[in-house]
Amino acid sequence: MAKQLDEILMDQGTLTADQVKQVQLYAKQNNILFAESVVKLGFASEEQVTIALSKHFAMPYASKENGILVPEKEQNLQKIIPEKFARENMVVPLFLEEDVLAVALLDPTNLFLLENIKMMSGKQVQPFIASKSQLLNAMDSFYASSSNLLEEVMNESVKPQADIAATAESDEDIEVSGFLDLDKVSPNSSTYVKQVNAILRQAIAERTSDIHLEMFDERVSLRFRIDGSLYERTPPAKESVNAIISRIKILSKLDIAEKRLPQDGSFTIRYQNRSIEVRVSVCPAVFGEKLVLRILDKGTGEMNVDKLGFEPEQKKAFLEAANLPHGLIFLTGPTGSGKSTTLNAVLTTIRTPELNFMTLEDPVEYKLAGISQVQVKPAIGLTFAAGLRSFLRQDPDVILVGEVRDNETAEACLKAALTGHLVLSTLHTNEALGAIPRLIDMGMEPFLLASSLALVAAQRLVRILCPYCKVPHIPDPATLNRIVKEGHLSLRDQNSWTFFKSVGCPKCFGTGFMGRRAIYEVFRMSEEMRNIIYKTQDLVALKQAAIRSGSLNLRANGWRKVVRGQTTVDEILSITTSDDD
Repeated sequence: MAKQLDEILMDQGTLTADQVKQVQLYAKQNNILFAESVVKLGFASEEQVTIALSKHFAMPYASKENGILVPEKEQNLQKIIPEKFARENMVVPLFLEEDVLAVALLDPTNLFLLENIKMMSGKQVQPFIASKSQLLNAMDSFYASSSNLLEEVMNESVKPQADIAATAESDEDIEVSGFLDLDKVSPNSSTYVKQVNAILRQAIAERTSDIHLEMFDERVSLRFRIDGSLYERTPPAKESVNAIISRIKILSKLDIAEKRLPQDGSFTIRYQNRSIEVRVSVCPAVFGEKLVLRILDKGTGEMNVDKLGFEPEQKKAFLEAANLPHGLIFLTGPTGSGKSTTLNAVLTTIRTPELNFMTLEDPVEYKLAGISQVQVKPAIGLTFAAGLRSFLRQDPDVILVGEVRDNETAEACLKAALTGHLVLSTLHTNEALGAIPRLIDMGMEPFLLASSLALVAAQRLVRILCPYCKVPHIPDPATLNRIVKEGHLSLRDQNSWTFFKSVGCPKCFGTGFMGRRAIYEVFRMSEEMRNIIYKTQDLVALKQAAIRSGSLNLRANGWRKVVRGQTTVDEILSITTSDDD
């Protein structure tokens, strides 16, 4: 008799009996599958669950690592299973051997899909099971979502300027359902629609976070922000820019006639079986409107604290503070440094049905199951401070406040912490301990802050080297000594260190990097630090007390990623400072 999935996961040590009960309750409350619940709760990775499912269904497991999820490109399999069918059904053809077609799929229980493949191919079907993320990567590689598409579309002839507004307004593929489906693009669409679609498809393929389109006197600039840096891409013709911006305005429900004032909006893309939110900002400039699109692809968000970048002792300290019954936790860092991702991952980790979780955000970036989330609306009086006062009447246990921007919000957070609630929030300071004088400047009494503050942390994002093209590198002696000193490392361990530098290849689009991870400094409040906050608020004394407690600062955390071969020396030096700098 085949074992159940929960039994398999317990046998391989992935889940405990208590965790199984939590998963079952979570799956029932949210009406989702047990396997999906395990991943959402962070108890196991997607790959661990997929391997367990392969045992449960007695179906072979396919992955890039075991060499099976590598479609054979010489057998014209894309003609047997077209890209559109593959993406809609989450299936990838692997190889054809005599009268048997091997396929990798996500849902092994979908017998209807297997029968469809058998009928359309005229072959017997051998199924393999694979994880969603690996299937999507295999599709992108096999069907080669053309990297030249953007350049080809941008070079298409454009219509006269007089037709721009009419073309942008009359396209029939603007979805009344509220999203743009990039998987269902009409071949009869206008050039401008094709250009917008090509920009969005290419940006998503390159893991872009922001798209910048702007006009200058003699040229047009199109740039993609990838892993924190901007890269030039093939721009549209100058006469196309107004129509492209009009198209985006219509998708975002903005006023296409208004060109004098800034406008903000958003729309949703459906692409490769996932929904992607696009936030739109249009701003008038000297040579015409500038367009910036923020791409929020939840499929790439890392909501597992084990994969964020914490050192083991930092993760332990943060989660210990997050499990306290009351107190203040502040995470600091510049805009775009991943603070929201970290706090939401922490909430996902500590979330339990026994506690009431509420968040107040601007905007709500991640939709979290089992947590009440509120979007602030200052125009109607729903500010952070007003929302927080209302929250206290909702019987919360844990409150996330998106950002402390003013004295009123700071005082409301302190009051909530003092009345028995755990409050997590963010501040814009350059270092974690800099949050303490900032909060005091905002009106928090030092003796109240000293008693309620549980933890302060700071983070930055560093680019991770592309695994396909990085090459070994030996740093010079001066750099090595600096790493040892600032990283609090020992030369006795250097035999286990490995250094690399970036090169650039087609897989990372020539950048040399693929993805980002956070580096942190995490300071739990010790008795010594509380006394300093209460008596002197001396930042230098606080730093010295933090060092004595054994905590790592941002640069020390960064050097640990360098000696593990994850990033480069230059990357750490560019985003962190030391006390000697």
